[in-house]
Amino acid sequence: MMIRHFALLVIGTVLVAGCNKQPPPRSSNEFIENPMLLEAAMVRCAQDREKSRYDAECVNARAAAERIQVQAEAERQADLEKQSQRKRDELRRTQAAVAEARRRALADAENRKEAEYLAQFGELPPADTAEEMDEPVGNLPVAVIPEADETGESEQAAETPGSDLEAVREELQRRAEEGSN
Repeated sequence: MMIRHFALLVIGTVLVAGCNKQPPPRSSNEFIENPMLLEAAMVRCAQDREKSRYDAECVNARAAAERIQVQAEAERQADLEKQSQRKRDELRRTQAAVAEARRRALADAENRKEAEYLAQFGELPPADTAEEMDEPVGNLPVAVIPEADETGESEQAAETPGSDLEAVREELQRRAEEGSN
């Protein structure tokens, strides 16, 4: 009987000694690799902050959570930087397109003015000017025909060679005034 008690005592001591052995605390790398394990540890550590403040596993869990947060912030910052760069490039392209459109509009306006001026004298604009214009040169009026009023008479009297010269002077004066504005 004594042997029996002694055997039970030895077995009980071995069991108790085996149960008292705690597993080593998990490292922060283990927590980073397994987010569910990290969440469980954070919940357990948050329940009793005073007791778990210096617990090695809780310290590692907090360190892992902080590293994950820093990494997520760095990724977010990189994404924002990519978006910002993309927006800057898009803005530059838009500004370049606006500048090009403005330059073309000014060139077209100058070409039209020149074509209208030359059309008054029955001359066609130079070939390179005609290619740059939106409208074909054939649509430009060669001469202005005065409209008749209700009595059937023309508003302008029959033109004389002196009146052509006067019209040119008026046109040049009008252009000079537009250029100064």
